[in-house]
Amino acid sequence: MKSAALTLLVTLPFALPAIVAADLSAIPIESIAKKTTLLFSDDFTGAEPAKVWHRVVPTFAVENGALKGTQTRDQNIPATDGKPATTAHAAVHGLEIPTKDSVIEVKIRFEGATMIDVEFDDRSYPGAHYGHICRAQVRLNGVTLIDERDGTMRNDIYAMSKEPAKKAERAKLLAGRSVTFPAKLETGRWYALVVETVGDTMRVTLDGKPAGYLKSSGIAHATKSKIELGVAGKDGWFDDIKVWAAEPASP
Repeated sequence: MKSAALTLLVTLPFALPAIVAADLSAIPIESIAKKTTLLFSDDFTGAEPAKVWHRVVPTFAVENGALKGTQTRDQNIPATDGKPATTAHAAVHGLEIPTKDSVIEVKIRFEGATMIDVEFDDRSYPGAHYGHICRAQVRLNGVTLIDERDGTMRNDIYAMSKEPAKKAERAKLLAGRSVTFPAKLETGRWYALVVETVGDTMRVTLDGKPAGYLKSSGIAHATKSKIELGVAGKDGWFDDIKVWAAEPASP
C-alpha cells in the first residue's frame, strides 16, 4: 500500500487545541474504501434543512444553498431561578443513516468556526457516553481523528475525566485512540472533505490529498446508526453531502 509520511501529532482529549509532538506516521495515499450504494445526498437547495435532518444541539440554517452551523452554547451557565445548567457544546446536526463501512463526502468552509467535524454515533450502544463511536475533526491548523467508543467516551474513561487523581491512568488508556495531523486551511475557502471508515480504520482527505489516518478498535463498531455534523465557533458551512455504503478497497 502506498503511503505518504507526515509528522504525527497527538491531542489531549478535552483540550483539543493543545497539541504535543509524537512519532512520524504514514497516511495511505490511496482510498481504503470502495463505494457501493449511495445512501444519502443533499445539496441544501431548499429554504430550510430537509426533514430527514434533526437538531441535536442548535443552531443550523440553510442560507444561499448551503448549511450553516453556528455554536450558540458557547459557555457554561450554572443553574439559576429554576432553570437547569447549560454546558457549552458545539452545534450539531444529525441524520439517522445506519452504516458499518462508509464514505462521506462533503464540502466545508470556515467563516469564524474553530472546528468542523463529521461524527458517528450509536445511541443504543451502552458502553460509551451518549453512544459516541468515532469522529473526524477539521481545524484550520490540523485534522484530528478520534476513537471515542474505546477512548474518550468509553464509560470508565469518561468518568475518569472528572477525577484529577486519575489523569495519568486515563492518559495510558487513551494511548493510540486519537491522532492529529498538521494542516493549513484558509478562512472563506471551500474544501472537499472525505471521511472513509473501513473496519477499524478511518482515513480523511482534503481536496483529494491525504490528511489523516487512524487505526483503532472502536472504529470497527458494526452499527454506526447516526451521522452528525458539528461546528464549534462562528460560522461553519457544509454543502453537497453524500453518504455511501462501502467495502474495503482492493489491495
